[in-house]
Amino acid sequence: MLPDELLKKVRWIEITTRKVVDDVLSGQYRSHFKGQGVQFSEHRPYVPGDDVRHIDWKVSARTRDPQIKKFEEERQLTVFLVIDSSGSAGFGSSNRLKSEITAELGAMIASAVSHTGDRIGALIFADEVEKIIPPKKGKQHVMRIIRDLLSFQPKTHGTALGRALDATGRVMKHSGVVFVMSDFLATGYERALKRLARRHDVVAIRISDEREQNIPDLGQILLLDPETGAERLVNTSSYSFQKWFKEYQKKLEQDQHSAFSGGRIEVLNILTKDDYGEAVVRFFRARSRRR
Repeated sequence: MLPDELLKKVRWIEITTRKVVDDVLSGQYRSHFKGQGVQFSEHRPYVPGDDVRHIDWKVSARTRDPQIKKFEEERQLTVFLVIDSSGSAGFGSSNRLKSEITAELGAMIASAVSHTGDRIGALIFADEVEKIIPPKKGKQHVMRIIRDLLSFQPKTHGTALGRALDATGRVMKHSGVVFVMSDFLATGYERALKRLARRHDVVAIRISDEREQNIPDLGQILLLDPETGAERLVNTSSYSFQKWFKEYQKKLEQDQHSAFSGGRIEVLNILTKDDYGEAVVRFFRARSRRR
């Protein structure tokens, strides 16, 4: 049984995200990931115009006639959520923390999947992989995922994004859809992300706060690193600090762009002040037009 407070939260998510579920995700999100989740069906003779990459050369050698591998789209998709619960996710200068946006967005996607009968699983990580929920289907399973996303308390505070992505690759045995929800304030995850995208349809949902991109002139302030606990007194009015911060932001943006480019990785950017439901609607509609 879910606690009353959590049940109210789930109900609130259902009401506030119904437009997203009905308009874009529920039932229709399959078309956004067309071509994923295919399985071998049978062999058939090659005919001119067929993609030669699908020729099965071993079978063709035995039959002495070119044979094509025939595939068909699986009726059931597997969706997987990779959830960042590191220390930096606990930041937010608006009404919502990044962790709250992440949990609610993950719950919304899980709710959408429950309407289609597809399988869904989740991995929650911080400085280590803290929880894995293997993909299954069914309302009870989805409610378990939603409960864990909304109430999970991590034991660690760092960001082991690369290890989390590698663990996701081991859990996801067949091609599926992976939503990676993080602020991507991490290093050493680029190769793992690209490996995952070679096999799965990956959507990187980058959740950030405007104060992470622009620190106003407030004079002397004490900054705390939520992942290491380190504190430092800085003068935000100084030219050297503002110069360093701009360079830091530029390098971070370049690193993230490098990680997302060159592979089948699509990016949805969400700020804590945004209406994330509307942002998801716009993203999927734009994705449909591009395809």
